[in-house]
This record gives sequence, structure tokens and C-alpha cells, in this order.
Amino acid sequence: MPTSKKPISFFVHHQGRGHARRAMAIIRHFSEDRPVSVMTADPSLFDGFERAIDVIALPNMIGAAVPTQALYDQPTPSVMHCVPMGVVEMRQTMRRILDHLDGIDAGLFVIDVSAELALLSRIASVPAVSIRMHGDRNDPGHLGAYEASVAMLAPFDERLEQADYPAHLREKTFYSGGLCTTAAAVPSREEARRRLGLDPDREIVVALTGGGGAGTPYAPLTVAARAAPETLFITIGPLHLEGHETDFANLVNAGWVDNVVEYLAASDIVLASAGDNTVHEVAMLKRPYIVAPEWRYFNEQQRKAERLSELSAAVNMPAWPGDFAGWQAVLEKARGLDVEKLATLYEADAAERAARWLEATVDGLWEGAPTAAATSANAVNTAIERA
Repeated sequence: MPTSKKPISFFVHHQGRGHARRAMAIIRHFSEDRPVSVMTADPSLFDGFERAIDVIALPNMIGAAVPTQALYDQPTPSVMHCVPMGVVEMRQTMRRILDHLDGIDAGLFVIDVSAELALLSRIASVPAVSIRMHGDRNDPGHLGAYEASVAMLAPFDERLEQADYPAHLREKTFYSGGLCTTAAAVPSREEARRRLGLDPDREIVVALTGGGGAGTPYAPLTVAARAAPETLFITIGPLHLEGHETDFANLVNAGWVDNVVEYLAASDIVLASAGDNTVHEVAMLKRPYIVAPEWRYFNEQQRKAERLSELSAAVNMPAWPGDFAGWQAVLEKARGLDVEKLATLYEADAAERAARWLEATVDGLWEGAPTAAATSANAVNTAIERA
């Protein structure tokens, strides 16, 4: 369908699944006649996506070899984070991105996430929106990327923003509210337990890990099982094993499951990392939340967990207890949480709000610009006049 709307292109990091799911959640709400493309090193993340989009495969730069020691020894500029020298895959990635943006005459480049690509986009004269993430990001590289972007999109409630985020950047940030990418219907606690064959009355703690982490630490959970023998602990996703764990009857590993929402709905308490979607999924379900931040670059999850704790929306567990009393104290704090404080951080229409804002942003930036046909006609007329 012919359209005069400027295309929006996304860069989607392929680590884990969260970046791709967030992009799809937003793209679903774009106008049908909005041209959309996605650039990623793992196109399979978008397999089965119901909306017609162009998916452009990028080389996988992660772990690509630097060809010589002299190139390897070159220091990283303070305004950048990951720019090794002499890497063919990196050069090919940058060329492919620029060729694509130029080829579609992109009106907006949504970057989730890369500080360097925000700088590249500004140098290439393409307006960029950077996805805002938590963490210690007041370094020259991040600040430069934010300042190079026309705006930032924060897929969370403004109350979760960090106090050290500069005021001039907050002013150019759109807060969509808590964006959850989970599309499955949420059963009641009773119905979820019936489907899963779980005791309708027993306290259940569900511990889960997303696709971007190393797995839920299993050894500490064996201590939790002994500290709370009347509680059933269920783990979802991969486990990190030390090799010396002893299994307990009230500690069950469900592994990778397709019905994660059912397990979460069946829970009395959720123990999970501080990934963006996880936070908002637990908020959507209104469950007491023990947040166990995983290691991420720039302390992303640690800072987010701190904000959740400061808002009394979750129990921050920066270290996994190794003793009975430690687990008993954490569980008791979780039981005493007011779940409404977490629930208010979730917005059912956050993805739609983000989509509408992105479309309004690109339309506003290009309002009054000559169309491609008009530009071509002007070029022809100029050439005739000069002849």
C-alpha cells in the first residue's frame, strides 16, 4: 500500500528475548500504513510475528576477533563503550545499518540498545530515539548518546526513574508507563493451581530467570527450602548449579515452560531478577515480589531493584541468603508488602502509548518536509535551469 508516512526502523539487540519482544509489542500498535523495519543480529527472534515488517540481518559482532595485537592495544575513547579496531563484522554492521537507513529514507531510528549507534545516527543525520535503561549511565558515552538522540523512550513509570538522571535529559524522555510484553491471558490463582495440579492452599514461591541470564542459583534455594519447609518453591527457566546441591521435596524445578504466566499466577510470592518485562509482569499479576538483581553492565538491575525497594514495591535481595534466618526474614518482608504499590507501576496500554508517541514524534519532525517526488522534481528543474 503506497504511503507518504516516513519509515521507522528499529535496531534490536539480540541478547535475551526482551528487546525483541518489546519492539514487537510496540510495533503491533503502529498504523497499518506505517513502513517498519527491524535490524538485528538474530532475525529468528521475529519468526512468526504477525505484522508485515522488513527484518534485516546484521553480522554478529559479539566476540569477533581483533586481527592484531597492536589493534587490540588501542584504548577505547571515553565517549564510546565497545569499539574494537579492525573488526570486519563491525564495519559490515555499520555499513549495513547506514545503507538500510539511507535506502528506506528512514524518518526515525529507534535504538534498543546501543550508545554508539545513537552517535552514528546523529552523524548520519537520521533522527534517533534511544530506549532508556536503568543503571550507572552518566558516563560520557551514555550522555553523548542521549544528547545525540532527539528523545528517549523509557518503557517504565517515571516514578522508577533514578534521581541522578540529568534534568535536561528527563525533559526529553517519554515515559510510557510499565510496559509488559506478556500477551497470554492471566488465570486466577485458583484456576492456575488447578491447571498445574498444585495444592490450592499451600504457600508457593515461584523463582524464575529470563533468557539473558546465567540461571537461577539453585544452591541458595536449597537453603530456602529447609528454612521454610511448609512452602513449596518452584523454579522456572535455567538453573545455575554449584555441583553439591541436595534436592528437597518442597523444591521443584519446572525448567523451560511455555505457560510461565500460569506458574506466576499460581504463586503467592515471586522471586525473580529485575529485567524490564519481569518487573512489569509481576506488577501486572499483583504478586509480592522479591527482586534478586542479576549482574548486568552498568549495574542496570541493581539500580532498578534499589528504586523498587525505595518505592516499597518490592523486597530488594542483592545477595542470596545462605542461612535459615536470612531466608525467613526475606520471606516475611515479602508477605508484608502492599502489592498495590507495585501494581501501580504497570500500565496495560504502555506499548500502545509508546507506539503513538513514536509516530507523533516522527510525524512532527518531518511535518512540512518536501516529499521525495517534490525533491526529485526540484532537482530536475534546477538541472534544467543550469543547462
